[in-house]
Amino acid sequence: MNTLEIQSCCNECKSPVVDDMHNGERICSGCGIVVDEQMADMGPETKTSNLEDKMRLARASGQTTLAQHDMGIATDISISSTDFSGKKISSSVSSQMQNLRKWQQRVRVTSPRERRLTNVLGKISETCDSCNLSKNVVETASMIYRSLDGKNIEVKGKSVISITIAVVYMACKQCGIVRSLEEICKNVCAPKDVKAKTKLAAKYYRNLVLEIGNVNTPIVTMDKYISKIANLTKTDVRVERLALEIAGKTKTKSITDGKAPNGIASAYLYVSSVLLGQNVLQRDVSSVSGITEVTIRNRVKEILSTHKMTLTLRPILAKK
Repeated sequence: MNTLEIQSCCNECKSPVVDDMHNGERICSGCGIVVDEQMADMGPETKTSNLEDKMRLARASGQTTLAQHDMGIATDISISSTDFSGKKISSSVSSQMQNLRKWQQRVRVTSPRERRLTNVLGKISETCDSCNLSKNVVETASMIYRSLDGKNIEVKGKSVISITIAVVYMACKQCGIVRSLEEICKNVCAPKDVKAKTKLAAKYYRNLVLEIGNVNTPIVTMDKYISKIANLTKTDVRVERLALEIAGKTKTKSITDGKAPNGIASAYLYVSSVLLGQNVLQRDVSSVSGITEVTIRNRVKEILSTHKMTLTLRPILAKK
């Protein structure tokens, strides 16, 4: 493909002026003078669906993130025994690169504030991964903790685990995800420390609300409970969709009034799994939702006795 395109004429020799897309210059085709050193880059963008072509045509660097103390824009010295051309490097050069790599990691985190920020942000990412929370919650929790340093709020000396749980809990509220302090604490703390850490995290959360501002708590619907249990049990998407559809069509006060929403959501998921032939055990659902298997069976009986369900099967064509 030719990268030179005729645009206009030169003011000196009246020869055609061409654009050099590769060097980003406009030059005269007759005398060779550079007419303009800055021109608009009209090169190709990432207009392909192939991942390799997207990486080859990408113009910017990687995506920045709030979950890292340096916003994810720092460079790292690769751990490799070969150079850029594939040749094996000597032991002296390898030792020198190891020392440079060590000092690079030390220079990146120098002040106590950066070390504390690195520790807490790393703990936030680990907590969200253990709770099966999305990247949106990780970024929101990181932004909340960064705002504490931005407003000069004292966070030094506080428990890293407890402040992490409080920040993640506030991020879940802002993102409309149903999680309790105790559920988050169970995924990151030892069983013997759950009660103490939960109490301390609740205290930190109240302080966050007073210092940062009140968080508008979203209305928790049955759909969110169903999505939460399906996410924690790693249920098939088809089962979750059918459970949401059944919950929408059987929404009556006689089923939901005075009953725990976890039990009703678990019953909807179990009924959907049976209808679709999926292997979802009552034991797994009950351990995640925090209710007993008897409660799930009772809620299933109430749903089936209150409403009549018609199951339409798709006919199977016999092979000739």
